[in-house]
Amino acid sequence: MNFEPYPFEKLNNLLQNIQPNKGYYPSVLTIGEPQFETPDFIQKTLTDNTALLKKYPKTSGEAILREAQRDFIGKRFGVTLNDAQIIPTFGTREVLFNFPQFLLFDKKNPVIAYTNPFYQIYEGAATATRAKVIHLNLSEKNSFKPEINEEELAKCDLVILNFPNNPTTATLTLDELGEWVKLALKHDFVLLNDECYSEIYTNRPMPSLLEAALHVNNDTYKNVLVINSISKRSSAPGLRSGFIAGDATILGEYMKYRTYIGCASPLPLQYAAAAAWSDEEHVAKARAVYQENFRIAQEILGTKIPDATFYLWIHVGDALEFTKRLYKNYNVKVLPGEYLAREDAKDDNPGKGFIRIALVENPQKTKDALVRIKECLNEQR
Repeated sequence: MNFEPYPFEKLNNLLQNIQPNKGYYPSVLTIGEPQFETPDFIQKTLTDNTALLKKYPKTSGEAILREAQRDFIGKRFGVTLNDAQIIPTFGTREVLFNFPQFLLFDKKNPVIAYTNPFYQIYEGAATATRAKVIHLNLSEKNSFKPEINEEELAKCDLVILNFPNNPTTATLTLDELGEWVKLALKHDFVLLNDECYSEIYTNRPMPSLLEAALHVNNDTYKNVLVINSISKRSSAPGLRSGFIAGDATILGEYMKYRTYIGCASPLPLQYAAAAAWSDEEHVAKARAVYQENFRIAQEILGTKIPDATFYLWIHVGDALEFTKRLYKNYNVKVLPGEYLAREDAKDDNPGKGFIRIALVENPQKTKDALVRIKECLNEQR
């Protein structure tokens, strides 16, 4: 197997011989990790339950966590799930890597399609399953919507969408998601939407693929799955709490597979996660900070405020050279977009020329970093 280096490893190699300007404090805007304290009530729930470390956790998750996650889905998306339609997971990264291995285990020539640019775990899963990859390119010319080629989709076993999208910030409407559900039923592929940024929205709540399934009368969620996580939502990536939900037939077999993986979440983490999933007030506060950061970015850089995520996806020309110059002259790290995408059959990389900026700091630090980015942009004009 030949796994590609992770984007951050490529970035380290790009910048390794550059001495940053010590006249500025370091500003790292590369990783989607909220730089805020995990809310006190979540931390307290964790410490109040440390005695449970003496017990083995269930692979299926504790009832308190499953109920909190089902309630979240019900209140947020208006979707009522039963216990067979959801599995708590140890974050979502492990699911994105091992679910394709489960699903494609007995396929002789598996085919996976996923959005491009992408979260690199999608590619890693394709590599691990030796699957043929079809890239669903997200580009400016199609408003960062996935290009649909039904002839190719008919060959797919698994299609992974990611909306709201990392890194492009693109979103799909309920009707657009519904069209994808129809395609999954028509061509009998499994459709999974990575919805880890669904709660980081600016003006209106983002729809879920589960809602879209109901919208097109797929009330059993046949061939439809979603994943979600509290990492971004609750500024708690260390809790490693996520879920996969949807088609009960698929999840029943996947649950059997998971008993062999050994990735059950420790009980204190499950109780803390249940508290986080059950509360919306702290999420609204976090959203307000990200909205303020976007307002600052609009004021300084003239960027459009996206509908969701906490990223900026900005075209800068030669992104590698810009990234190096920004680090050298202004001590700011950003991520070149081409590290988050791959070339298509025409040798076009939809991430080329872009940088991804993660607005995960407080507004003052964000403003300072964006002023430096603006100065660097002005230098090349």
